[in-house]
Amino acid sequence: MRRRVAALAGVALSLLMPATAGAAPGNRIVIDVVTANGSGCPIGTTAVAMSPDNTAMTVTYSHYSARVGAGAGPVEFRRNCQLNLNVHVPNGLTFAVASVDYRGFGHLERGAAGLHQAAYYFQGQGSTQRSGRRFFGPMDDDWQVRDEIPIMERVYRPCGVQRNININTELRVYGGQSDLRNPSFLNMDSSDVEFSTKYNLTWKACPTR
Repeated sequence: MRRRVAALAGVALSLLMPATAGAAPGNRIVIDVVTANGSGCPIGTTAVAMSPDNTAMTVTYSHYSARVGAGAGPVEFRRNCQLNLNVHVPNGLTFAVASVDYRGFGHLERGAAGLHQAAYYFQGQGSTQRSGRRFFGPMDDDWQVRDEIPIMERVYRPCGVQRNININTELRVYGGQSDLRNPSFLNMDSSDVEFSTKYNLTWKACPTR
């Protein structure tokens, strides 16, 4: 599956320009979704887009929900999505993920628990940024996880080489001691609200030879 994208939608990657770099690249940055695999993003349920000013990339999920209890199947307690994205970066520039804001909605019965996990890395690089957050019932509210990456730990895409960025996310829900006659769930989407995961990026110029 390969989709060229350009409009704004629900998981946002904001491109934060350092003070010395000035404004975002003037020409439109295009993003190709090379692959989108996983139970949390079946074909046709995920869209990726870049904002007109090149400052935000969004990923919208419409079928990303882990659940247990009433109405849930035996494997619905876990949902995941693996995105492989080709960001067409202008010559002479590179970027790294500086922070990430994951958002969604959860309903957990008393005694139930949930887990959100994420990882992102460039193809061919051993360094992988990981984050995780646990949730405990009772819960019936929006949730948000912020992952700050220290400056010295940020991994930049190699200059002069094509390297796609991989974004892997996962939701899990555990029934625990809860009454399984009632449902518990974690969503990375909503039927009436656009929740977004925002990958804030820093840009810098590649060294000249």
